[in-house]
Amino acid sequence: MVPNDDIISRFCSAFERLDPDELIGYFAPDAVYHNIPMQPLTGHAAIRAFLADIPNQFHGLRFETLRQVAQGDMVMNERVDHFDLGDRNVSLPVAGIFELRDGKIVAWRDYFDLATLERHLR
Repeated sequence: MVPNDDIISRFCSAFERLDPDELIGYFAPDAVYHNIPMQPLTGHAAIRAFLADIPNQFHGLRFETLRQVAQGDMVMNERVDHFDLGDRNVSLPVAGIFELRDGKIVAWRDYFDLATLERHLR
């Protein structure tokens, strides 16, 4: 069995390809994704729809993991998410918490300053 921290490292690296089918494969069918302070998304359909829309908003997205720790079924990382907007790039500090069950993400919570992201998207 692949260690949970390796699963999350692979998941974060997969964002560079922006393939919603590949990304949703990391989630359990009943998973919850909560981009705090936004509304949580529950289940494959909602999460996949969000993932599929990312290329409509950004030309590229790369997660730079600065630190990552794992304990049992929980993995936490400190990241800088880099968004390619075509004419400019935005770097957003993020703290992510992932809960896994049987090698699949059952909960993912990202904490970041929404005002910082919105300021750069205008």
